[in-house]
Amino acid sequence: MDIRSDMLSRLRNRKPGYTLDRPFYNDPDYFQVDLENIWYKDWLFVGHDCEVPNPGNYMTVDVGAYSVIIVRGRDGKINALHNSCRHRGSRVCAEHRGSAANLVCPYHQWTYDLDGSLMFARQMGDNFDPSQFGLKQVACESAGGYIFISLADEPMNFEPFRKTMEPYFLPHRLREAKVAYESTIIEKGNWKLVWENNRECYHCAGNHPELCKTYPENPSISGVSGAADDPETAEHWAKCEAIGLPSKFQIDEDGQFRAARMPLLRDAISYTISGRKAVHMRLSDQVNQDRIGTLLLFHYPTTWNHVLSDHAITFRVMPISATETAVTTKWLVHKDAVEGIDYRLEELTHVWTETNDQDRQIVEENARGILSPAYEPGPYSEVHEGGVAQFVEWYTRFMESRLSGEGKPSLRSVA
Repeated sequence: MDIRSDMLSRLRNRKPGYTLDRPFYNDPDYFQVDLENIWYKDWLFVGHDCEVPNPGNYMTVDVGAYSVIIVRGRDGKINALHNSCRHRGSRVCAEHRGSAANLVCPYHQWTYDLDGSLMFARQMGDNFDPSQFGLKQVACESAGGYIFISLADEPMNFEPFRKTMEPYFLPHRLREAKVAYESTIIEKGNWKLVWENNRECYHCAGNHPELCKTYPENPSISGVSGAADDPETAEHWAKCEAIGLPSKFQIDEDGQFRAARMPLLRDAISYTISGRKAVHMRLSDQVNQDRIGTLLLFHYPTTWNHVLSDHAITFRVMPISATETAVTTKWLVHKDAVEGIDYRLEELTHVWTETNDQDRQIVEENARGILSPAYEPGPYSEVHEGGVAQFVEWYTRFMESRLSGEGKPSLRSVA
């Protein structure tokens, strides 16, 4: 039996509400199938519009074997281009981010315009047609200040996500914000373990003392059902929607993305030890109240997010190998906020820097335990881990449909 058939058999025979079989978490061949069927086909969050504010500003991102340049064009459009010179394949941009009038390959100085078209290739002969050798395009979309790319030849429809997401995010004006700080940590665990850990707070009380100062352990906050039945949450939604902030829980029919605005503990404003603001200047000039809780968004497989009144924290998940995952966190503040005057960086980043490191340790211990021959799939808590079960359900249904070729996956349940 080949790997794809083995995966499909295991998925079809998986016990609902239980963790996956061991190979899904550590087998290199399973990981490659994940790359080919999810990471190389779905829309992936890569960064923010505000990171490439001017023509020529660029950043690079690696997705499995692919290297991609995200660059602001002369016309203001954000372009995504394969970072592989059309001459002999060298990377054109070696730095994580930068600014350039044109994109110049360092090997033989082939020069590309910011839209990827080839402008100059020295001494290539009379029969050489530069119009045939521009950098290859990658599908790119921007929504609410977030940049997504798709490596697929025929990308999935992006509009359902844009339609759901933008009403929630546009009031926060993240397109006009700035990144105050960025960190990337490498978690020695499979990308699915990173997501499973994120999708519940069952572990929070025993592992996240800083986060638990302001973030509720209520399973309806991180889960995918029950929030509307909670009086505090319903009251919070009503208050926020009255000032023009969409807040009610919405989930994609296939379970791939979800948005909702949730209250913090005891009227906390921000993720700080005291619950007070981390940034004195509000994130958006359009939002003039402080106690709006946190706007939560997830979009599988790359991002979860928290947007507060004073700043936003965005997370990007990128697979490195079957047993390594890069988690990049960015703290966004108002474009005019000044470090040392409007905020102290240590206070702004402390809670999530600590929480990220705690989660890294959790994921790594989880990954080590799964290596044991004694491991077998265990049951998720029906009370606390509905969000985890929903993530695994999403993964299972999407992979089943793609491995079998049976068409668009559907979500069987939302926990």
